[in-house]
Amino acid sequence: MCFSNLHEQDTPASKSSSRLTSKINDHYYSPILPGLPDDVAKYCLALVPRSNFPSMGAVCKRWRSFIKSKEFITVRKLAGVLEEWLYVLIVDSDGKESHWEVLDCFGRKHQQLSPMPGPAKASFSVVVLNGKLLVIAGYSMADGTGSASADVYQYDSCLNSWSKLASMNVARYDFACAELNGMVYAVGGYGTNGESLSCAEVYDPDTDKWTLIESLRRPRWGCFACGFEGKLYVMGGRSSFTIGNSRFIDVYNPDMHTWCEMKNGCVMVTAQAVLGKELFCIEWKNQRKLAIFNPAENLWKMVPVPVTGSSSIGFRFGILDGKLLMFPVQEYPGYNTLLYDPNAGPRFSMADF
Repeated sequence: MCFSNLHEQDTPASKSSSRLTSKINDHYYSPILPGLPDDVAKYCLALVPRSNFPSMGAVCKRWRSFIKSKEFITVRKLAGVLEEWLYVLIVDSDGKESHWEVLDCFGRKHQQLSPMPGPAKASFSVVVLNGKLLVIAGYSMADGTGSASADVYQYDSCLNSWSKLASMNVARYDFACAELNGMVYAVGGYGTNGESLSCAEVYDPDTDKWTLIESLRRPRWGCFACGFEGKLYVMGGRSSFTIGNSRFIDVYNPDMHTWCEMKNGCVMVTAQAVLGKELFCIEWKNQRKLAIFNPAENLWKMVPVPVTGSSSIGFRFGILDGKLLMFPVQEYPGYNTLLYDPNAGPRFSMADF
C-alpha cells in the first residue's frame, strides 16, 4: 500500500523511491546463477561438496538463505548426495568439560564442533530438526549459580555455525523432548524453583515460536519422548501419580490436541530410539536387554544385549545407516559400542569406531 501510494506521486522524491524500489525488487528476484533457471541453479548448488558450504554461504544472502532452508536438504536428497551424520556429546570423566563430535555413516570421526554459545548447562534436550541440531533448555550454570534455562540454540552443520532461537515459554530441565511432523515438543521436567512440571509446549520452526499445548494429567520428570506413528510418546522417568519409576506411557495426538495413556510400557526408560516401525528402549532395571515395541501387535519383546558384568552401566542410543548404536555411558571392561542390525542374522556386533 505504501509503495503503491508513492508510485502514484509524480515528485522527485517519489521518483527516487520508485527507482530504489525497482533496484530492491531486481536484486531480490535476480537469478541464483545467471543464465540458469532457479530450479537448475539450486540443483547445481546442492551438488557442491559439503566442505564448501560455509564459503558458499558467504557469497550472497540468497545463497546463504537457500543453504539454510529445508528445500536445500530436499534437493540434496533428490540428487542422492544427502549424507547421514551422528552427533555425539563427549563428557570428560569429571563431568566438567564436554564437546560435540560428528561421525559419518562409516563411523569415522568427521570433526569437532565449535563450543555451544551461552553458559554451560546440563540436563538439556537435543533434537534434530530440518537437518539442524537443536540444544534445548536445561540446567544453566551461569555465574556459578544453577537455574532452569529457557534458551534454545541451533547448530547448522552446512554453515558450521550456532545461532539462538526463540526461548521457551517455560524454563525447564530434565524433561522429555522430541520432533514430530516437523515440530518440536517439550514436556514436563523441573521448573525454575525445582518444581515438577506437567506443562507442555511445541516449537514451530516456520514462525520461530513456542506455543503452550494441553498439559499432562500429572507432573512428570526424568522422562523421554519420541515421535512415533504420527504421535508423541512420553515414557520413563517419574510421576507424581506413581511410586518409584513410571510404567505408563503418555501419548499425545497432535491432530486431536489431546493426551491418552498406554499402560503396558517399560520400567523407567533410560534410552529410547525409533528405528523403522519399532520403538527401542533400555529398561532401568536391566541395562542388558532391549525392550522393543511393535505398534501393529501392541506388544513388547525383549532381546538380550551380549555384555557381561555390571547391569548398572547405562547405554545411550544413536541411529546411523539404518542400524542402532548402543554407547556405554561409563567406561567398563568389555563394554564397548555395540551395533544392532534389525535385518541381520546375528543381531548384535561390535561397532568399528
